[in-house]
Amino acid sequence: MQHLVIVYDIVDDKSRRIVGEILEGFGRRVNRSVFEISIKSMKVRAMLEQALLTEIDPKLDSIRIYNICANCIPKSSVLGKEPEAFDREGVYFF
Repeated sequence: MQHLVIVYDIVDDKSRRIVGEILEGFGRRVNRSVFEISIKSMKVRAMLEQALLTEIDPKLDSIRIYNICANCIPKSSVLGKEPEAFDREGVYFF
């Protein structure tokens, strides 16, 4: 299982909305443009990356994908408002 944090900066409103919708299908939004996602395979990651690439203008937009080790997740902390609890039942693994 891979644990990812994905952040983006997208100029176009429509593209930004679509990228958000794609990412919501894979994980949970923890901030306006920040998602925490767990995926089961490199094949799924490649599918996700390809779907995201089709929606952005690589000359103007940026999507960053950070790998988070399983041991690092419990060490993470939040300052301020805590996002809703992670609901594994609501996440679909492809």
